[in-house]
Amino acid sequence: MLILLATPAVAVFSAFWLLPMVRLALFAGTGPTGWNAYLAVLTHPQYLASLIATVLLSLAVTAATLAIGGIAGVFLSRHDFRGRNALVGMLTLPLAFPGVVVGFMVILLAGRQGLIGLLAQALGAGKPVFAYSMGGLFLGYLYFSIPRVLLTVMAAAEKLDPALEEAARSLGASPGRVVRDVLLPGLKPALIGAGALCFATAMGAFGTAFTLATRISVLPMTIYTEFTLYADMATAAAMSLVLGAVTWAALALARNATGAGVAAAA
Repeated sequence: MLILLATPAVAVFSAFWLLPMVRLALFAGTGPTGWNAYLAVLTHPQYLASLIATVLLSLAVTAATLAIGGIAGVFLSRHDFRGRNALVGMLTLPLAFPGVVVGFMVILLAGRQGLIGLLAQALGAGKPVFAYSMGGLFLGYLYFSIPRVLLTVMAAAEKLDPALEEAARSLGASPGRVVRDVLLPGLKPALIGAGALCFATAMGAFGTAFTLATRISVLPMTIYTEFTLYADMATAAAMSLVLGAVTWAALALARNATGAGVAAAA
């Protein structure tokens, strides 16, 4: 009976994940360099630079998102005020936007005719344009990552026992020590899980990078360039698997650190 119930799940898993991944892994070895395509991702200067830039950008986005979303999530979970629900709704609105829309918003904010440049020019401070750089991509990734961390931290903070913090204060603990010794340990699983999802999302995000990538070299764009402009499908497949392996490693580390499952972001 259990086998029959599991059959649909196994069929879907095999058809939409296992078989495509096996096909992708085998296809990477069909290029001119054979199985050295995997090694090329880690030794070719351009590919390696793209991989490192993607990892560093994802780490920076994750750190900034955890700081902003963590503080905001704790505050919103602990304070009830007029307009709170509307504020939470606005902060989570980016979840409804695809990456292309987020990229377009970054252009309107920091592009050649963006709001920041126009205001700076009006104040006589030049016309800064950073939408088409790593700074613009960082801003776009930060924009759609904050809601994920915010909602996770809010849910975790609401489950914490306020009596623990009160007990720490009554024993003479300073506000900073309460945060360090009581609040952060309680939120640690949520922060690790949310951080892993944030990292995984930033690693594989394509729509925003595609909209902004005039001078940006991140791995999703490099993969796209390889199979569209150069028709190097084997190298693109190898880079895709390397990208997936790095993302999977981050999620696996998060699972081990929290003792719970962490689902990959879409």
